[in-house]
Parts: sequence; C-alpha cells; structure tokens
Amino acid sequence: MKFVQIIDFETDRIEEMRQLAEETDQRLAGRSGGPTHRLVLKDRNQPNRYLVVIEFNSYEEAMANSNDPETTKFAERMAALCTKPPSFVDCDVEAMTELK
Repeated sequence: MKFVQIIDFETDRIEEMRQLAEETDQRLAGRSGGPTHRLVLKDRNQPNRYLVVIEFNSYEEAMANSNDPETTKFAERMAALCTKPPSFVDCDVEAMTELK
C-alpha cells in the first residue's frame, strides 16, 4: 500500500529551502527505496506556510528512509530554515484517481 507523509512548515527562506531540497535530491539520486513523488504546496491564505506531500511505495520504505542518516541531516537543516517547528502527518493512501 502506498504511503504519504505530509510536512507542514513555515519559512521566510523558501529559496534556501528549495536549494536544500535540490542538493539532497542530487546526493540521494539513484538510491532505492526513497520517495517516489513530491508535491510542494504554498498556502494562499497564510504567507510563508507550505505543505509538502511526499509519496513512498510503502510505509516500510518510508520508515527506512526516515531512519537514514542523510534524511536526519536534511530534516535538521530544514528545521533550521523554518520560523516554527515543522509538523508531520503520516497517511496510508486509500485511493488515488487520475481525473484527466
């Protein structure tokens, strides 16, 4: 079953956050078991609030990714760019439909 983690965070340093994500993507390219998709959303009603939806093939792969020291390093650097601590929501994907 697919698994999704939603990260809710606020930052006034989004360009640095994007750069950190790109650097991490390059460093982890080709590694098996990592995220399969990432969707970054900006809240229209709350400036500097973002939601990131990260999809994995399974809960087990997500937990292995979370336990990776590189992921821990990324999370620490990400939190340092936030104006308040990020929150995380773990979700099993019940259904996914392509509408177009």
